[in-house]
Amino acid sequence: MKGKVFATYTGLIVFLNIAFFLLMLSFGFNANSCEDNVCGDVALRPSDILNGHIWTFFTSMFMHVGFTHLFVNMLSLIFIGGFVEKLIGKKRYLWLYLGSGLFAGLFFVLVALMTGMDMNVYAVGASGAIFGLGGILAVLTPRLPVLVFFVIPLPMWVAMVFLIGVLWLLSASLGLPIGNMAHLGGFMVGLAYGFYLKQKYPRKASMISRYFAK
Repeated sequence: MKGKVFATYTGLIVFLNIAFFLLMLSFGFNANSCEDNVCGDVALRPSDILNGHIWTFFTSMFMHVGFTHLFVNMLSLIFIGGFVEKLIGKKRYLWLYLGSGLFAGLFFVLVALMTGMDMNVYAVGASGAIFGLGGILAVLTPRLPVLVFFVIPLPMWVAMVFLIGVLWLLSASLGLPIGNMAHLGGFMVGLAYGFYLKQKYPRKASMISRYFAK
């Protein structure tokens, strides 16, 4: 069983997220009080980036606010990540995942700097990278039928736009701490890489799109 889990990058990434979360909990991680515990050393905050905490672009990708946040992201990663890894190959998948996650954090910081948003807001989670995976699927398998929230049937490209919109509305109307800018940044990377592959391998991309439209 252990060998099967680590045979894919998706399994390895899920394991690292869970392990890092449990490790940080043992060191006193508390997302509600980032000033007073290890949270400030692993979470991404624009003001900390300006003070040289560059490593948090990476560590924040493997940290989550709580068990629910971790569970939702890892469940999404298992379903989406496993499919993308088989679709584009292990190496491309790993670079896409890491690139999406890192750019998601960078986009979050840049938007804060350019718009005057609160520079002390923290961001953690794998969702920026996961939205990158969704972005490439929106390009390569746009008509793939999926169940949003395991209930609503939508084609992949509509599902991704719908998810981004719903999360944005929830954060705006209910004041929920959702990293919309990070999601958008990761999604943009996935779209860009999807269009790159579609242009470089037009016949294969067309075949994949038709096959997963069934």
